Amino acid sequence: MEGSPDINTVLTNSLSPDATLRNAAEQQLIQAAETNFSQYLVTLVQELANENAQGHIRAAAGLALKNAFTAREFSRQQALQAKWTGNVEPEVKARIKQLALETLSSSNAQTGQATAQVVASIAGIELPRNEWPDLMHTLVKNVSEGTPHQKQASLTTIGFICESQDQELRNSLVTHSNAILTAVVQGARKEETNDDVRLAAITALGDSLEFVGNNFKHEGERNYIMQVICEATQADNSQIQQGAFGCLNRIMNLYYENMRFYMEKALFGLTILGMKSDDEDVAKLAVEFWSTVCEEEISIEDDNAQVESSDQVRPFYNFSRVATNEVVPVLLQLLTKQDEDAADDEYNTARAAYQCLQLYAQAVGAAIIPPVISFVEANLRHEDWHLRDAAVSAFGAIMDGPDEKVLEPIVKSGMQPLISMMEDPSVHVRDSTAYALGRITETCSEAIDPAQHLDPLITSLFNGLMNNPKMAASCCWALMNLAERFAGEPGAAQNALTPHFNQSVTNLLAVTERMDCDAAVRTASYEVLNTFVQSAANDSLGAVASLSSVAIQRLEETLPMQSQVVSVEDRIILEDMQTSLCTVLQAIIQRLDKEIAPQGDRIMQVLLQILSTVGGKSSVPESAFATISSLSNAMEDQFVKYMDAFAPFLYNALGNQEEPSLCSMAIGLVSDITRSMGELSQPYCDNFMNYLLNNLRSTTLANQFKPAILQCFGDIAGAIGGHFETYLSVVAQVLQQAALVTANNEGSFEMFDYVISLREGIMDAWGGIIGAMKSSGKTQTLLQLVPSIFELLNSIAQDVNRSEALMRASMGVIGDLAEAYPNGELVEAFRQDWLTVLIKETRTNRDFQPRTIETARWAREQVKRQIGGSQTVMLQT
Repeated sequence: MEGSPDINTVLTNSLSPDATLRNAAEQQLIQAAETNFSQYLVTLVQELANENAQGHIRAAAGLALKNAFTAREFSRQQALQAKWTGNVEPEVKARIKQLALETLSSSNAQTGQATAQVVASIAGIELPRNEWPDLMHTLVKNVSEGTPHQKQASLTTIGFICESQDQELRNSLVTHSNAILTAVVQGARKEETNDDVRLAAITALGDSLEFVGNNFKHEGERNYIMQVICEATQADNSQIQQGAFGCLNRIMNLYYENMRFYMEKALFGLTILGMKSDDEDVAKLAVEFWSTVCEEEISIEDDNAQVESSDQVRPFYNFSRVATNEVVPVLLQLLTKQDEDAADDEYNTARAAYQCLQLYAQAVGAAIIPPVISFVEANLRHEDWHLRDAAVSAFGAIMDGPDEKVLEPIVKSGMQPLISMMEDPSVHVRDSTAYALGRITETCSEAIDPAQHLDPLITSLFNGLMNNPKMAASCCWALMNLAERFAGEPGAAQNALTPHFNQSVTNLLAVTERMDCDAAVRTASYEVLNTFVQSAANDSLGAVASLSSVAIQRLEETLPMQSQVVSVEDRIILEDMQTSLCTVLQAIIQRLDKEIAPQGDRIMQVLLQILSTVGGKSSVPESAFATISSLSNAMEDQFVKYMDAFAPFLYNALGNQEEPSLCSMAIGLVSDITRSMGELSQPYCDNFMNYLLNNLRSTTLANQFKPAILQCFGDIAGAIGGHFETYLSVVAQVLQQAALVTANNEGSFEMFDYVISLREGIMDAWGGIIGAMKSSGKTQTLLQLVPSIFELLNSIAQDVNRSEALMRASMGVIGDLAEAYPNGELVEAFRQDWLTVLIKETRTNRDFQPRTIETARWAREQVKRQIGGSQTVMLQT
């Protein structure tokens, strides 16, 4: 950076709160790096190593150096690594690494931290390439023989290296596990008198645990590691205690099968002691240890239930069940440590204990009931709100885990007391009660007697919703669960909600209309209204029809508000309101179906006005599109009268690749509209097809869009019949190319899923196309394409990775082809053994839904007819 402003000035300015100075400094650094990268690195490392420079300047030099080697974006990271490996001379590299390692001994803590990041950044490039072989040896030597500052910085370096998410680096660290362990265990021992060093070691040990699996297999090494960590849980320094409990959590997650001895000898007692610590962070981590135990044991039981042979069974020690009577009482006491001033999203000891109690219930089932019920009975009426709140919370926490039949009598006897707790003087208790009721309605709703409980329950939840914003989320969740639980059979004249429906709608409209209503409360209340509409029995459809006018009017009233928006917050509140109303309107349309037609003009008018005025990057168009989709399904071919006005918005969304979710919604909407309008959609199909084909070619849109686009081709073909011949050759080419995509055995799960969904889209497309050509008498134009369809069917037959939806679509195509060529043109293709096996496998699969099995039976009958009726016809191509 010779000839440029003084390096100290540039580095100081790079940290300036003044954006102008900071941006100018950053540009100078970028320019220097581009002009002479090697000289730039040397200048920075010399400043980092300069003991006469101020600490903040040295730290800025370290940050700039780190940024020369690492970046968050993968492509940028690759480019930076290539510059280091390809553009920097070996002697320069050696000088930079030497100075960086020497600077780890700096007495300035800020400099040591920055240097640790620099060394770790270079290690991230070189270790996966088997370069810098003496790095770990040097760091171990520093920890063994260095000054306290050097020890701390070296251990911090190891921690930074081990916490990297770069997979190549992580793979390479396994070969360095002995050196890593030697350093971190030595620094973490109780004999280490410097707390900063010991803390850095414990932190690095936590980051390195994933790479020391081979060491954990050896009992002697494992014993020593566990001894050091267990001793650290008893350190005087609470940060070291926290690090030690964090290590134990990670070890339980990684090495559960090795933990039996240590649980019996030490961990059980140490973690109980830790949970009782006065230091909240220590207590939380000790609680999280038992959360980890429960999560592991839940996972192991799930895995063992699915194994095919005994040698696949994972060790299972029932730690959580054995410790229930000691751990659960401590968790219950920690539930009483609520902070009434805590924010809703604040994670404290009481919330950690609640989460652990939930997991405990899932891990041990009915064994958790006695200690919890004993606690609830003792404290539900306690004069201290903390204990009442803990009692209610504990009751709700155990609703998911024990068998529902075991919980049912307990819940039935507890419903009335719980409902009465909705009148508790403490809003904290009332909110916890509403949440507990939500848990009951979600997981144990069979215990709720509609005749006895529903009226007071709904009344109390609405009282909570309407009177205190803090309780709104819990009350809304419980009300939605109730609506879903008591919806009854579709088409029924009445259900358990019918007597409460009108008043519930009135309450929800009142809450959402209030000027002082909190935005989150309004959104949650609209969600409840949406659920009540979806769950309405037929006798309530008159009320739903009346509600449609209210929803439309409220949506119309938001239009002038768009010109009154003066802040980002105003915009968010308005868009949330419009989104909520669109969602309610969508539910109303789906429930009323064709009866919504008289309101169709007014609905489309307001939605088109919203679409024409809403800004970019908004979620409102997606909600409007979803509502329009429901309207098109309800109005069928009558929807055509809106298409000229709506089509421009739909085309814009189809072409808007910068907003993938809106584009995806538009693709689905094309399918819905063409299915609804049938041949009347033909005038719009040229544009639809152009946009869809363009999206298929796009490098901006993810592959996940392609199956929906292919399916959309099938829907368009089904709608316009023989007119689809115009697009047949280009679409057939697309489908044939898509059919070539496969996943090899080493492929990711995501790739396997993508191939399956892609094939579903291809088969849906062919199904629509075959039907269109058959109905219009144009099957001869399709005949040359049939061999490629059978090739894909054969690939599906040979592939074990296939979904039920893919098999159903495949059976549909097989049957459609047999029907389309009744004179035996395809008889030889249908005689192939693999086809017979494929149909039989689908038809006899007991895990498949009846409609899939029925489609396979139908396909078999069509194939039998094809073969039986045309013994002499050869396959035509």
